[in-house]
Amino acid sequence: MRVMDNPMLAKWPFYLGDALLVGTGWWICYQSKLSLADWQTLIGAVCVAGGALLSITPFVLEYRALVRLMEAGNLATVVDQIQKLEQIGASIVGATAHWQEAHEQSQKAVAAAKEISERMTTELRGFKEFMARADSNEKATLRLESDKLRRAENDWLQVSVRMLDHVYALHLGAVNSGEPNLITQVGNFQNACRDAARRIGLAPFVPSESESFDPQRHQVLDGDPKPAEEALVGETLAAGYTFQGRLIRPALVRLRPPQGSTFPAITPALGEVPTPDGRGDETPRQPTGGNGRAESTSV
Repeated sequence: MRVMDNPMLAKWPFYLGDALLVGTGWWICYQSKLSLADWQTLIGAVCVAGGALLSITPFVLEYRALVRLMEAGNLATVVDQIQKLEQIGASIVGATAHWQEAHEQSQKAVAAAKEISERMTTELRGFKEFMARADSNEKATLRLESDKLRRAENDWLQVSVRMLDHVYALHLGAVNSGEPNLITQVGNFQNACRDAARRIGLAPFVPSESESFDPQRHQVLDGDPKPAEEALVGETLAAGYTFQGRLIRPALVRLRPPQGSTFPAITPALGEVPTPDGRGDETPRQPTGGNGRAESTSV
């Protein structure tokens, strides 16, 4: 609200006119020696009334001006309030527009987030399906490779066992020949072959004579009687083998005959001996003489 100065009206002209009128009335009364005439009384009264009127006139004018000034001030205040209301209305309109814009932007953001979520869900579903297919393919590939490696392992184990069986048969043939030089050379060759096999985990073992028969590590030829519990190993026809500590084939042995008897003069030529793949292998048996020792080896 604007603060306006109160209007100031010069009062001295009114006071001067009041003084002149009052002085004129006093002069008329003073000049009259006797009783005043009617016209003199009337003039004196008019002078006094005019002086009184002049004396109050400036105050009346100041009051009216002050009232008008207050009305103008109130009107200016009202105008200022109206202008403030207009500003507030404009601010409300702007805030409403901003809120509407923010609402639209939020709706767009929600729609974009929903679209992104759906896209991520689709991508995740596709990625899971891809990983499942890749996992299945990888498992199938690994299973196939594992089967190939297992078959290859069985194949080379079977080949290695057969080779070592033939080397053992050669060694028995050299022993039966009675030639020390030949026995030494073939023995060295057999030891070299067995050392090479041990490096890949294939270890042959030959039961010692008079060793107790163990069904887990020894087996007899087909057609031989079932070993008794106290049976002893008399002769090793084919070595047994372990692969990485696991028994893959027991040793083929002949049991020691009862005391006072000897081995039969002739044994069957071939016998079925289990191989690493479990299908069996025809391993040569050693024909023996009447003294119980092998005479020759069929390779």
